Amino acid sequence: MNFSVNAALDMLRYATPRDRPTAATRIYDDLRQKILSLDIPPGTNLLRAELAREYDVSQTPLRDALQRLEQDDLVLIYPQSRTLVTRIDLPKIHQAHFLRVALETEVVRRLAQRGAPEVVARARSVNELQRSVADDRDQLRVFQQLDEYFHRVLFEGLEQDDLHGLIRSRAGHLDRVRRLQVHSDAKITNILDGHQEMLDAIEAQDETAAIAALRAHLHKNLDWVEEFRTRFPDYFA
Repeated sequence: MNFSVNAALDMLRYATPRDRPTAATRIYDDLRQKILSLDIPPGTNLLRAELAREYDVSQTPLRDALQRLEQDDLVLIYPQSRTLVTRIDLPKIHQAHFLRVALETEVVRRLAQRGAPEVVARARSVNELQRSVADDRDQLRVFQQLDEYFHRVLFEGLEQDDLHGLIRSRAGHLDRVRRLQVHSDAKITNILDGHQEMLDAIEAQDETAAIAALRAHLHKNLDWVEEFRTRFPDYFA
């Protein structure tokens, strides 16, 4: 990971030292990204002893991280037995998409009502960071992290962090299907341009255009679910 991008991402995420994550949170974030990016595929058995050595931690923060992943429905913990990465569940994909569209539509509408210059400026900085790594396929994971953070910034602008957390906790199945897509130059450009269109509309206080841009950005997510279920049957429940 490019140090300057990594440092900038941390600065955006953690405004004060008090915000800095605990060991459990760092493990959770890292494992979550590996599961969502399919670096750890569905059905994988997570061996706690190996994970403790990899992260150089005791069992306590590791247990806490795995319990958070279970709350996100990304792992199944069998006490005194094993911990498995969940397989992708189609009904949960549709539920997560419905929830996200409903909540984020209201967020961009309210932001557009007031223009929200500080929120727009912060979101633009995230989008520019995304653009800076867009041409480097080795930075795809960073691009995805920044994409998630872009949307979190919009919720934070309305002091609705908990609602973004709710979406995040329900999005694991949908996000993994999205990772099965080939990230072509055209798709990455569409993501960045979609962000730009949303921000331009919010800045112009055009509620209709902001909502239309958001829905165009999100509604492409379910067009290819059945195709991937056929191509990757072992990944699905």
